Amino acid sequence: MTETTKISPADIEAKLRDVQGQVDTVKNDSKKKALIGGAASGVILLLIIFLLGQRAGKRKSTVLEIRRL
Repeated sequence: MTETTKISPADIEAKLRDVQGQVDTVKNDSKKKALIGGAASGVILLLIIFLLGQRAGKRKSTVLEIRRL
């Protein structure tokens, strides 16, 4: 027959700490990627808004002619 060993509270605690360490690593990596992606999308959005505003300004600009009498 096979010999069974008892699981101690220290074994459970060690395993939970190991799992928590892995979760923290994945969480930190995901935060960095999300921060970089958010910053990049913000810059692209500002660039698009700027270019659209510049185009609208050229179309709607008023030409003022001043004549001396």
